[in-house]
Amino acid sequence: MLAARWLFVLVFAVCSHKLCCGGPLHAQCKVEWYFGIPCRAVYESLVSQIKKWRSMSGCVAGGQRCLYKLQSASVHFISAKHTTPAKGSVDDINFRLVPFLFFSCCHVSAMSVSESWYAVRDHGTNYCNLYNLIEGSGLTESRGYREVTSEFFCTQRSSANCTIY
Repeated sequence: MLAARWLFVLVFAVCSHKLCCGGPLHAQCKVEWYFGIPCRAVYESLVSQIKKWRSMSGCVAGGQRCLYKLQSASVHFISAKHTTPAKGSVDDINFRLVPFLFFSCCHVSAMSVSESWYAVRDHGTNYCNLYNLIEGSGLTESRGYREVTSEFFCTQRSSANCTIY
């Protein structure tokens, strides 16, 4: 009984520390992006890029710029899935687009979450799922581009290598 109590205390301590200090308990990423262009342009760029990378051809030379699947899209919300080519893991991707400054600029809240319930560490894969679409579509070069995220909101963001993941 004493061993069970100590095990409970140990698990509680580790989980409590993770909740307050360590970021997500599940492999995921949340990013906020700001663009000095209308949401319609952001929407069109992202949907076009998702469709462009739907086959395996983008991954022939390595990386994971392939196997994206558009689930649904409107000018305010985009839903997609990304399958990793090596392991076949699936991540759910969502973009919420909100215009500001009289519809001349766009704020994007993006989220990528691993469907695998056991995924905790992902080497920044969920961040790269999102960033690769933003970069591939040319949005990183758009007027007013700004990214806001952190290790707390993105699993292993600081060690992400988006040429691989």
